[in-house]
Amino acid sequence: MSHETTAQHDEHDDDHGLGHVVSYGVLFGTGSILLVMTIITVAVTYVDAGEMNMPIALGIAGIKATLVALFFMHLYWDRPFNALVLVASIVFVVLLMIFVLMDSGQYAPSVIKGNAPGVQEVLSIDAPGAPIAEQSQIP
Repeated sequence: MSHETTAQHDEHDDDHGLGHVVSYGVLFGTGSILLVMTIITVAVTYVDAGEMNMPIALGIAGIKATLVALFFMHLYWDRPFNALVLVASIVFVVLLMIFVLMDSGQYAPSVIKGNAPGVQEVLSIDAPGAPIAEQSQIP
């Protein structure tokens, strides 16, 4: 039974380094772009683009999320495998959303149209200018 230390143990270093250091310019630039895009997001809510409201909002949110992931989460400087995992995750979420929307399209004709009478009463008081849905024929 020997109590000698091995050379490997003596050479072990607990310092793992700093990782990637990002300059203040990149951080403030990215933060400024995110701030401007947040202002654009708020401004877009005052414009009625009809059916394009949702794609516009999702597009702005996607760009902001990409900037955060690339620069604040350091994926821009990380291994390509991590970017592959991120992209694969996003693809699977999009596929899930597509399948859910396909399924909801199958049962949409059987949904009762209109609002329940109590809900319609509250909507008429709180939002008098809102469009009124077709009244349901619930007994």
